[in-house]
Amino acid sequence: MTPPPRHAARRDPRAHWFLLLLGVLMLLATLTVHGLVTGLGGGSGRTVQDSTTDRMAPPKSVTGAGPVLRLDRPEPVSRAMPDRTIALTFDDGPDPRWTPQVLDVLRRHHAHATFFVVGARVNEHPELVRRILAEGHEIGSHTFTHADLAAAPAWRRELELSLTRKAIASATGQQVTLLRPPFSSVPSALTGADYDALRTAAGSGHVAVLADLDTRDWQRPGAAQIVEAATPAGGRGAVVLMHDGGGDRDQTVAALDRLLPELTRQGYRFTTVSAGIDAPESAVPAGPGTRISGTLVRWTQVAAGWVASGMNLLLGIALVLGVARLAVQVFCAQRHVRRVRRRADHRDRPEVRAPVSVIVPAYNEAANIAATVRSLMASDYPALEVIVVDDGSTDGTADIVERMRLRDVRVIRQSNAGKPAALNTGIRAARAGLLVLVDGDTVFQPDTVRRLVQGFVDPTVGAISGNTKVANRRRLLGRWQHLEYVIGFNLDRRMYDVLECMPTIPGAIGAFRRDVLRSVGGVPGDTLAEDTDLTMKVLRAGWRVVYEESAIAWTEAPSTLRQLWRQRYRWCYGTMQAMWKHRHALREPGAGGKLGRRGLPYLTVFQLLLPLTAPAVDVFALYGLLFLPWSTLALSWFGLLLLQALTAGYALRLDRERLGPLWALPLQQVVYRQVMYLVVVQSVVTAVIGNRLRWHRMVRTGEAAALLTTGRSG
Repeated sequence: MTPPPRHAARRDPRAHWFLLLLGVLMLLATLTVHGLVTGLGGGSGRTVQDSTTDRMAPPKSVTGAGPVLRLDRPEPVSRAMPDRTIALTFDDGPDPRWTPQVLDVLRRHHAHATFFVVGARVNEHPELVRRILAEGHEIGSHTFTHADLAAAPAWRRELELSLTRKAIASATGQQVTLLRPPFSSVPSALTGADYDALRTAAGSGHVAVLADLDTRDWQRPGAAQIVEAATPAGGRGAVVLMHDGGGDRDQTVAALDRLLPELTRQGYRFTTVSAGIDAPESAVPAGPGTRISGTLVRWTQVAAGWVASGMNLLLGIALVLGVARLAVQVFCAQRHVRRVRRRADHRDRPEVRAPVSVIVPAYNEAANIAATVRSLMASDYPALEVIVVDDGSTDGTADIVERMRLRDVRVIRQSNAGKPAALNTGIRAARAGLLVLVDGDTVFQPDTVRRLVQGFVDPTVGAISGNTKVANRRRLLGRWQHLEYVIGFNLDRRMYDVLECMPTIPGAIGAFRRDVLRSVGGVPGDTLAEDTDLTMKVLRAGWRVVYEESAIAWTEAPSTLRQLWRQRYRWCYGTMQAMWKHRHALREPGAGGKLGRRGLPYLTVFQLLLPLTAPAVDVFALYGLLFLPWSTLALSWFGLLLLQALTAGYALRLDRERLGPLWALPLQQVVYRQVMYLVVVQSVVTAVIGNRLRWHRMVRTGEAAALLTTGRSG
C-alpha cells in the first residue's frame, strides 16, 4: 500500500553508516590492542626453531662470549660476571601475584636483581615497576608484548622496543637501555635471526643481556632442580635467568628462598647486571615527550581493557537473555499446545458460525489479487462476504476482481489514501459482526476462516491472530524468511498468547469483532505499523488477543534483499512508533498493563536493544578469530548453532513443517542476521534524528500464487 501524502519524508540519513563503520573499526582496533597485550606468552623456549639459512651465523666472539653484549660497534663487545658474583634476572613481569613475592624474598635476604619487564604488563601494574626501582633493583626491556624479535619484521621490532621504553618512562620517568629478547637463553643458543634482531636493537641504544645459566623454571621442574640449575660451577660468576611472571611461579619463589642463603654462605654476592660488570646505571631520565606518549599508550591500553571487559559483560548478558528467552518460549509453547489439545477435546464446545466479512485492501496487487479472492471464496465457512478495497491502483487490480464476477465479492474503489484508510473503508462497508483483515497478496486455505474465528466463542476475546507462512520459500532468501516466521514470529505468538500480551496481529491474517474496531476508532493511520498499533489499542481497551495456529495464511515474502530491507525497515520503524505511542500502558491495569509490563519490555530488549549491539558482537567474533584459540571459538559457535537448530527444529515441529530448511540456518546467521540488525540501526537513527519514514511498497511477482496453484513449496 502507498501512504497518505503526509508520510512523504526528507531524504533518509546516510552519515550514520559512515559513523557505524568508523565505530566498528575503532572497536576492532581497540579489541586488537587488548588482544595483543593480553595474549602474552612466557618462558625462554621457542615453539618453532629458527630454520633460516640465508642469514649469517653469529660470530664466535658472540656465541662464546659473556652474556652482556654491546653490538653497536664494528666489533661486538661482551662482558661477564666476575667470580662469585651472581646477577639474578627475572623475565615476563611484573605480575601482581608473583613479582611482590620475589621482591619480598630478595629484600629478606638483602639481595638485588634485574627485572626484564614486559611493556604491556608495566602499563597494567606501574606501581610494581616503581617498587622494583625503589628497592634498589634494576629494570630492562623484555619487549611490549613478549614478541619473538627474531621472527618479527623490522617495523614490529622497532614498535615493540619503542612502546616498552614509553611504558617504563610513563611509570617511572626513566628510560632503560638493557634488553633481553623473549625466548632467549645463553649466547651459544643464538641463531642468525636472533643476532640480526639484537644488532637492530643496538642501533636504538639497547644493550643485550642473555644468560649464563637458564634455570628453565617456566617448565616447573621443581624447586630443587631450579636451585641446582642456578648454581654456578667452581665459584664462577653468572647471569641467572628466572621468571617472575608468565605463569605459575611458586616453584621459582621457593627456589629463590633456598638459593640466596645457600650461595651467600658460599661467598657469593647478588647484584644487578650493571653493578656486576661495574657499569654505570643502565636507566637514564626520560624526556617529556617520551613520558607523555607513554601515558597516552597506557591510557589506550587501559581503555582497551575496559572495552573488552564491557564486551564480555555484554556477551554474557546477551547469552543469559537468549537462554532465558528460549526457556520462556518453550515453556509457553508447551502450555499453548496443552491448551489447544484441551480445546480440541471439548467436542461439545459451541461453534462460531456468525457471518464474517473479509476485507482486502489492495494497491497494485494485480499479480496476486485473483488468487487471494479465489482462495477466500473457496472457504468452507458458511456465511462469508469479501470486500476488496482498491486504493487507487494503477495496474487494474479492481478490474481483475470485477471480471471474476464472483457472488458475495464486492469491489470498492477509492483514491489512494493508504492501507489504514482502505481498511477503514472496508470496515464501514462490512455487513457482518466479525471481520477478517487480509493483505492483497495472501492466500487462505479452505478451513482458514473457520478456524480463525472460533476463538470468538470466548466473549473476552476481541481479536485473533492467524498463522502466517511464507509461500515462496524455494530460494535461499525465502527459506531464511520461512525460518524466521516459524521460529521468531510463531514461537513468540504462542508465548504472547499465554502471557496475554500479543503486540501484533499480522496484516496478512487477523480477525476482529466489528464493535471492538469501532470502539478503538478503527485502524490507526499515524504509524507505519498499523497492525501493531491496532493490536495494542485493542489490548489497552481491555480485550484479549489470542493466537490460532491452525488458521494458516500463505503470503509472498520479499524475493530480493532490497525488497526485504524496505519491508523490515518499515516494520521496525512502525513498531517503534507504536511502542512509543502506547508507552503509557506501563502504568495501566488489566490487559493494557500486561502489554506494558510484558510485551513492551520484551520488544525493547529483543527487537531493539540486542539487535543494536549485534555489530559489536560480530566485531568481537572477528577479534576471537584473531586472538582466541580456534578450538574454543569453534566449540562456542557450533554450540550456539546447535542450540538454535534445536530451537528451530522444535518450532518447525510445532508448525507441522518439514525439517529440511534447517540446512539454511548456518548461512542465515552470517548473512540474514546482519541485514536484520542493520535495519534496526537504520530505524533507530531515523527516529532519533526526527525523520519521517515514507511507505515502501513491495513489488509483487505473483510467485506465491503460482506456487500455491501448483502445490505448496517445501
